[in-house]
Amino acid sequence: MLRNLLSLHQIAQRTISTASRKRFENKVSGKPKLFQEDNGIPVHLKGGVADALPYRATMILTVGGTAYAIYQLAMASLPKKQD
Repeated sequence: MLRNLLSLHQIAQRTISTASRKRFENKVSGKPKLFQEDNGIPVHLKGGVADALPYRATMILTVGGTAYAIYQLAMASLPKKQD
């Protein structure tokens, strides 16, 4: 029983460690070359669409939130008319 358990553990450990090596390739080697290119794009946008979408969403939320805050401050500073 103990022998079967040990062999099962070894098989599971070997399968997990070899499977992860086969599926993934190293993409890190090309990254320094991409980020060091002088093409006029800011570093925080050089990742392509994966970087541009969160950046634009953040900018839209920031501008929208600022405009809404200014609107609320203006409404709070103006007295309401009483009939």
